[in-house]
Amino acid sequence: MEAASGGGRVQRGEWPALLVSFAYFFCVLTAYYVIRPVREQLAAAVGSTQLPWFYGATFLATLALTPLFAALVSRYRRRVMVPVVYGFFVLCLLGFIPFFVDTSLLGPRLLGVVFFVWVSVFNLFVVSVFWIFMSDVWTPLQARRLFPLIAIAGTLGSLAGPMLTRSLVDAIGVAPLLMVSASLLGLATLLSVLVGRWARDHRLAAAADDAPLGGGMLDGLRQIVADPFMRNMAILLVLADGIGGVNYALLADYSGATFASDEARTAFAATVDLATNSLIILLQAGITWWLMPALGPGRVLVVWAVIAMAALGLVIVADDPYAPLLAGMPAVALATIISRGLAFGMAEPARHALFTQVPRNERYKGQNAVDTAVWRFGDLLVALSMNAGRALGVGIAGFAAFGAGAAALAAAIGWRLSRRGTRTDA
Repeated sequence: MEAASGGGRVQRGEWPALLVSFAYFFCVLTAYYVIRPVREQLAAAVGSTQLPWFYGATFLATLALTPLFAALVSRYRRRVMVPVVYGFFVLCLLGFIPFFVDTSLLGPRLLGVVFFVWVSVFNLFVVSVFWIFMSDVWTPLQARRLFPLIAIAGTLGSLAGPMLTRSLVDAIGVAPLLMVSASLLGLATLLSVLVGRWARDHRLAAAADDAPLGGGMLDGLRQIVADPFMRNMAILLVLADGIGGVNYALLADYSGATFASDEARTAFAATVDLATNSLIILLQAGITWWLMPALGPGRVLVVWAVIAMAALGLVIVADDPYAPLLAGMPAVALATIISRGLAFGMAEPARHALFTQVPRNERYKGQNAVDTAVWRFGDLLVALSMNAGRALGVGIAGFAAFGAGAAALAAAIGWRLSRRGTRTDA
């Protein structure tokens, strides 16, 4: 068994697969973040009270696609399944271009709803497939050392994407941005083939096992109900949604109330993304890289949840959460930047490292169901809860307290999973 004392070092023989995985994730996240600000300004334009409709449609679309993904992995090898999924989303991106060139084909409002839903589904599936693939390639102890480094590639992509959008949107418009995103995702598809081939040739971890999984298309959803580990991971993700959803809605309201034009809202969303992703890369390179091998992924989740509680406390105690504070950002924006930075700088590498401990069938089906259908169910649940809270007179501080409570419960789940991880690694 691999020694756990390797700390954060990359060991001999791991570099080729690590570098290709790094480039692969960079392309995936850059492709998403090129088009994310377009989605964000659509949400800000209608206000957070309309988010339940967006989230409801996204949840239904994701729920419909999750069994189709399970059916795909049941029947086809990984080397076929991954390119097929990415190829599907590339074709969809190209298919949207005529509708952005001439918005009268669908109408601006219908196009906005369809594109919001599609980008939300696109994000979850392309990232979920990436991390499932990584969980299939690396062992649990390798994941502790290498996943924070691989995650840095995604963060660099999430920095490059908004920078491309900010520099190109005024010059070329929205439609050509879709072509940029499609090209990057096409490159990611080629890189996924390369890392899969390298892993098979070198029999890295269990990567030589590339057989179809068999089973049924509803296996992933069943695993969430029947398997205690998957159930805990699903609850953890819903709680994380409680943190992120509160911040997202408050920030959407601030953006809609403060900026009058689509371009200004898009630029503000890109600025928040840049600040968030800068924090993410500092966490991944400076903290998570050595913290996860030392503590294990479960305890890293506890650290994330405790700091997220403190960030939401900033909104609770602020006299005016919309007033400019650090670098001109209001408290709601700072809480979003800190919470989202922690979520992707610490929690996501830790969460995906935990999935390396389960069998392939559960990774490809249960993990995908958690990362897609459960995630979007959490979005819908949080948005409906916030609308109900508004009807009862709950204000900004009350919503922040709700998010802090979700963080406290997430810390408890992380501690439970840390104990399971210790027994697994023994």
